[in-house]
Amino acid sequence: MTQEQIQDLARQLESASPDDILRRAHELFGGALAIVSSFQITGILTLDMMQRIAPRTPVLTLDTGLIFPETLALMAELEARYGLDLRRVKARQTLAQQARDYGDRLWERNPDRCCHIRKTIPLREALSGFKAWVAGLRRDQSPSRAHTPIVSRDRRSGLIKFAPFANWTEAQVWESIHARGLPYNTLHDQGYPSIGCWTCTHAAPVAGGSRAGRWARHSKSECGIHLPKPVEAAIHG
Repeated sequence: MTQEQIQDLARQLESASPDDILRRAHELFGGALAIVSSFQITGILTLDMMQRIAPRTPVLTLDTGLIFPETLALMAELEARYGLDLRRVKARQTLAQQARDYGDRLWERNPDRCCHIRKTIPLREALSGFKAWVAGLRRDQSPSRAHTPIVSRDRRSGLIKFAPFANWTEAQVWESIHARGLPYNTLHDQGYPSIGCWTCTHAAPVAGGSRAGRWARHSKSECGIHLPKPVEAAIHG
């Protein structure tokens, strides 16, 4: 697709429902479409909606080796519930190898580099066999996501990226989660707005926003997979 075609499609889908956006993504890309999910609330809704459209769409999830037990339990529950084609994406380096090469607890000293090794590079490699992917981004999550288009070309992978819930609010997502009776990560009930690796995620006040509690000790709000270019510190730090 050309950039003009992508922008036209984004405009066409701006007022479409997430179901219709997912359906259009499948119509365009079929088996070359993947869902990327960390099993946050928007991702759970995506999986549920996709069951009525293309239930065998591959689901890629980053297994950093530092995932909360509660997240792993939710993944197992949803995998069994939907019969997901769930593909766990891991870094080439184990945590022990990473510690050997970069020192122990890299996430404390250089979280950008840790995310680059354990998330950005593995996802880029896992997506290499696809033409498009679905992300759970919403504009209300953070300033860096405030202008997220429904459809764009991901500047890291070069693939087409769909964000079917971009113009939904967190309240709308929760309302739909409860209306559908869907399971969700129990850490949300313990004050965690957003959930990533246990090393870099903390409970936070609701007023802090839906990305609050991530990398709380650093000036960082993104792991890097949705940023247009690698963070310098991740490569050279």
